[in-house]
Amino acid sequence: MAVTANQSRRDQLKEFLRAKREGLRPADVGMPDAGRRRTPGLRREEVAVLAGVGVSWYTWLEQGRDIKVSDAVLDAVARALRLDEAERTHLYVLAGLNPPDPAGRPGEPVSGPLRAVLDGWMPNPAHVLDRHYNLVAVNDAARWVFGFDDEVGNCMVAFFTHPVYRGRFTSWQEFAPDMVADFRASAARYPDDPVFGRIADELRAASPEFAELWARADVRSRSQGVKAITHPQAGELVFEYSLFRMPDRPDLNVVLHTPHPDTDTRRKVESLVVTHPG
Repeated sequence: MAVTANQSRRDQLKEFLRAKREGLRPADVGMPDAGRRRTPGLRREEVAVLAGVGVSWYTWLEQGRDIKVSDAVLDAVARALRLDEAERTHLYVLAGLNPPDPAGRPGEPVSGPLRAVLDGWMPNPAHVLDRHYNLVAVNDAARWVFGFDDEVGNCMVAFFTHPVYRGRFTSWQEFAPDMVADFRASAARYPDDPVFGRIADELRAASPEFAELWARADVRSRSQGVKAITHPQAGELVFEYSLFRMPDRPDLNVVLHTPHPDTDTRRKVESLVVTHPG
């Protein structure tokens, strides 16, 4: 008989949970070591106690039985087995649930290799946003093209209130609805994060345009598109942009811009590098 996808998933769940349990010693989880054991690692009963679940239920889970599981219980098992973020996500997948969106580590500095990516993208603009649209890293081309200065801390706020940054967008009125709809979609992914609400309240008070767009309750996720910029020296610049979430830093979004091939943007951007050599 052919193995179904569901059975294959449960078989992998058995192997995964058993391997993680057998890889832990009692001392690893703060339990007394009672001496030599016939089998390596923790016992199923010990994992059940650590997770706060019934021994029978955990045994059935590790046996790959077709039982009902919840996010809260899987999180408890993940904590008991000392799973990291990637392993916790894997546990969700094998248990047949959608993995939670990783929280990331907001506020942690951008790594050297990621900064090297931004610098290597020159002479094209590239920058990094956190999940609240805070600008956390930028290359020189992005600074020159978009007019980023010390007053641009949050790109969502600046898009509606900063005269230079806002003024660079050739089709601001057309771009604004997507910006707000994307911000609402991001807020929905983090329902327990109060920062989104504070930013929205700030902008509703400061910008009637934002208030009107926010009231529409539109939701869209932007991962790529076209961005037209009017630069005071270079003139019209048109970029194709792509947004990437970092697997190991889900709190960050890397935004890379490429000159539109049907325009002379590449030549103009290269001339900006000559004008601003460093």
